Amino acid sequence: MISRHVSRVIAASPNAVYEFASDPDNLPRWAAGLARTEVVREGDALVVDSPMGRVTVRFVPRNGYGIVDHDVTLPSGATVTNPVRVLAHPEGAEIVFTIRQLELTDDEFDRDTRMVEEDLDRLARLLTSP
Repeated sequence: MISRHVSRVIAASPNAVYEFASDPDNLPRWAAGLARTEVVREGDALVVDSPMGRVTVRFVPRNGYGIVDHDVTLPSGATVTNPVRVLAHPEGAEIVFTIRQLELTDDEFDRDTRMVEEDLDRLARLLTSP
């Protein structure tokens, strides 16, 4: 299985990036590859309409380590774990998203990588715009 690490440096504090990225209500604002509509809470799960269809998302508990890992249960029932880290960086913060190829074709893996890149670009713009 192949993994790719997509990262962006954001001119904001690691805490600000973590707080924004880990808040499920912000997902539709920056994570279009995951959430196209408002997040609906069903117990400890979040349900969103995504480009893949209706999915369930579960984040790790809030923490002081910048870990924003989340599991996405796809319409097929398969669950994908997405490791995400917010790290201190000399220019503010760096967010690192790990994408795993799993059962994707090379073209699908490239498409998912581009979507994550676009999402992280959107996140950086939101957190650095005046």
